[in-house]
Amino acid sequence: MKIVEKSKELNALISGYKKDGLIVGFVPTMGALHEGHLSLVDEASKKSDVVIVSIFVNPNQFNNPNDLDKYPRTIDQDREMLEQTKCAILYYPSVEEVYPEEDKRIFDFGQLDKVMEGQFRPGHFNGVAQVVSRFFDLINPDKAFFGEKDFQQLAIIKKMTKLLGYEIEIVPCAIIRESDGLAMSSRNMLLTDECRSEAPIIAQKLFESKNLLSTKNIKEVINFVTDEINKSGILEVEYFEIVDGDTLQPVNNWGDSDFVVGCIAVFADKVRLIDNLIYKKLA
Repeated sequence: MKIVEKSKELNALISGYKKDGLIVGFVPTMGALHEGHLSLVDEASKKSDVVIVSIFVNPNQFNNPNDLDKYPRTIDQDREMLEQTKCAILYYPSVEEVYPEEDKRIFDFGQLDKVMEGQFRPGHFNGVAQVVSRFFDLINPDKAFFGEKDFQQLAIIKKMTKLLGYEIEIVPCAIIRESDGLAMSSRNMLLTDECRSEAPIIAQKLFESKNLLSTKNIKEVINFVTDEINKSGILEVEYFEIVDGDTLQPVNNWGDSDFVVGCIAVFADKVRLIDNLIYKKLA
């Protein structure tokens, strides 16, 4: 595995791969890697000839400076983990390398970034689009791999790819969970012991709610999940919405869409956790 910090070196390596006709797969991360990230690398290695992983804590997507400061940075451990995978290049740039000039671009995603995460984290998805498009320009991958845990982010990336005309296949990858159901996240390491013991309730109640579709309407399911999680006394639901999986707009009845997803954000003390569950998806 090569560790590359400069875009010029990265471009030279990628040019060689492209000349050889190799398929380049890209996995963007912010580090603090866990099995969820490694599953993306594994999926990329199955569908690409060469896998590039970036580790970059993107300042442009943090609307809260404290979150940026607290975000875990574990580069030595991350490097060791990636060395056990089929990652060919770890791209580990500085902020100055990614943004040699201030990125002032504003993206228009319609309603996709106005709801859920966008409502509570203004500017977040614009920052995500800035950094991912920057990496797409630098790397020009054939395929890029994103986890479904960040469901809204995935929808934004798909939209951005179309808006900017990239001929890059966006590959969604399934949520990887701890043995107790908690969705894997770099933020999990910030949880206190008490919060960590309670956090699996989020997934438990989501899974339980899937059994209610034949007897409860959407509003009742939303109330059930919200109330059950809040009962813990430690967890506090910021939002739980049941939406169309493509538009991210709320659905009022189970029959209103062929693709129905429940998306949730929960505070465990000061740590914010997100998760989601697909209730219905017709091929």
